[in-house]
Amino acid sequence: MSDADLDEIRKTRLAQLQQQGGPLGGGSSGSQEEQRQQQADSRTSILAQILTPEATDRLGRIRLVKESRATDVENRLIMMAKSGQLRSKITEDQLKDLLNAVADNSREKDGGGNILVTRRKGLWDDDDDDFAGLS
Repeated sequence: MSDADLDEIRKTRLAQLQQQGGPLGGGSSGSQEEQRQQQADSRTSILAQILTPEATDRLGRIRLVKESRATDVENRLIMMAKSGQLRSKITEDQLKDLLNAVADNSREKDGGGNILVTRRKGLWDDDDDDFAGLS
């Protein structure tokens, strides 16, 4: 390719970017929606490559119940796949183990999930007054 051809390609590409709002201009809502769709498609394709069909079904059922937990598991699986920690496809049993690990982490962050109720006992208890006139 000659320099003139490259300049022409750059000009047309610059015109396209300016028409779309440019990469630094924030872009239009349509391009943002396209980016979200592309990210969702890439996540789906990565998960399809690393999960067995049974594990994919289970993750889909989990998404129906608790979307945040399913997203956490997906993020962890994608990180593991990108870092090369996965040697084979994730089975349903391996997904269950990963779900338990994510559940344990979320319980630790939330303070264990225990509710502690502390009642104060005072000198004046209104409950005692309710039965004073019945005897």
